[in-house]
Amino acid sequence: MQDQPKFIPLRANGFYADQRSARDPVPGAVARGQLDDDPYFLTGKHGVVLGNELPNPLSREDIGRILARGQNRYNIYCTPCHARAGDGNGMIVQRGYKQPPSFHEQRLRNAPLGHFFDVMSNGFGAMPDYSTQIKTADRWAVAAYIRALQRSQHANDADVSPEDQEKLKAPTENKSKVPADSVPPQPPGGGKQ
Repeated sequence: MQDQPKFIPLRANGFYADQRSARDPVPGAVARGQLDDDPYFLTGKHGVVLGNELPNPLSREDIGRILARGQNRYNIYCTPCHARAGDGNGMIVQRGYKQPPSFHEQRLRNAPLGHFFDVMSNGFGAMPDYSTQIKTADRWAVAAYIRALQRSQHANDADVSPEDQEKLKAPTENKSKVPADSVPPQPPGGGKQ
């Protein structure tokens, strides 16, 4: 039982000519999860410049799925500090933690998409990195959701399709009219008790 036929790491072994028990990997082998074939996907940068686009082209169906996933991950990991509205007034901030900047500041509305990915990946200021908690694809989904969140608070007429603009301008003919005699009388004081 004392002599077992196994290799003990960092201990000499007479089986190989170089007496090492640990062997070099096969040339060209890549550890699982370590294939670095898309640097922009992994860093959010083109060289040293932050990019402003998602790493892969998306269809309409993909966009909905990505934004739903981003919202899910944002609600789990980001809302404690950044709040659901992205204003930086999350629950732990209300309890004394340092307040992060609002995503609705002009500086962050103008920041490239890669900035949000980079901050999630590497941390910034008081914010720690989330690269171990949030997978790479999910960090991109959260960055896309942050951009949608910013857009929702700062939308303009150009963001609405022409068809939807016409619907908004159309008179409200289909609203049902309630006859005045069907409204119950209000008690004195306007219904306040």
